[in-house]
Amino acid sequence: MPKVLVTARSFRKMQGDHWRVLQDAGYEIITPEQDQPLKEAEMISLIGDVEAVLVGNDAVTENVIAAAPHLKVISKHGVGVDNVDVPAATHAGVVVTNTPGANQVAVAEMTVALIMALTRKLAYHDTVVKSGGWSRIIGTELAGKTVGLVGLGRIGKEVVLRLEGFQVKFLAYDVYKDNTFAAEHSVRFVELNELLAESDIVTLHAVLTSDTQGFIGEKELAHMKPGAYLVNTARGGLVDEEALYRALVENRLAGAGLDVFAEEPPINSPLLQLGDKVLLAPHLGAQTTETVLRMGKMAAENIVQVLKGERPVGLVNPDAYLMAG
Repeated sequence: MPKVLVTARSFRKMQGDHWRVLQDAGYEIITPEQDQPLKEAEMISLIGDVEAVLVGNDAVTENVIAAAPHLKVISKHGVGVDNVDVPAATHAGVVVTNTPGANQVAVAEMTVALIMALTRKLAYHDTVVKSGGWSRIIGTELAGKTVGLVGLGRIGKEVVLRLEGFQVKFLAYDVYKDNTFAAEHSVRFVELNELLAESDIVTLHAVLTSDTQGFIGEKELAHMKPGAYLVNTARGGLVDEEALYRALVENRLAGAGLDVFAEEPPINSPLLQLGDKVLLAPHLGAQTTETVLRMGKMAAENIVQVLKGERPVGLVNPDAYLMAG
């Protein structure tokens, strides 16, 4: 009976069809006691004799993969696989899968929520009223503002669809330009510096790679329009947090809304010291009932397909089949 290690926390915490996919396949399911993303040593202690692992933001390093001689598939409960050493998995003939399209609505809605909360200072006003006060800070309307999207993939497009009704203007920066979508929704593609200089709100929807690590750093933040907002629901590593801290302390930016951090949880981040200047969330963009169930079922089905010898829908590294063969 194949053993499947399930570490993704949201998968574990919710009951539904995603569990039944694995149970009906007859697998032995192993779960950890920890309620946080697992570090390398923790993963190594659990993964030794499993054939599949279903992970969230847990560390799946080269050493973890090397410690699992029977491993056939790493199924990511999500889209971004930056926590998985994909080249090491490919070299070992281990298939890596993800769940494309499963979370785009939830993350887009989270992005809009952060934008609204920032521009209307909701965190500050919530604290004031709960403490018995009644002071107010004047916010800003979205109508007529320019929203710059760094990345116009699945999630970026969903953000556009949700913000169109607010009568905003759209700029976008992306290596791959969907000109048809842009024309239909009045999105203008520009270079990054132009987007940063003209946008009242910059929202990040890029993938994290070695090329995009620290993509928004000191230089880019200096290009941003004074008084603008930065929103990140993609990956924390896209932003140089020290540089963002300085931009906020020096009042060059009006605020930032962050659902992701370079280190999670961000116990050492200077951004924690900024109070109402930042609106912070614990990487919950995809944490809706609908998304967790949809994503969980896809992640489980990816495992079943690989262990049956089939090509999974969410295949990330097709070259793994060449190595395995």
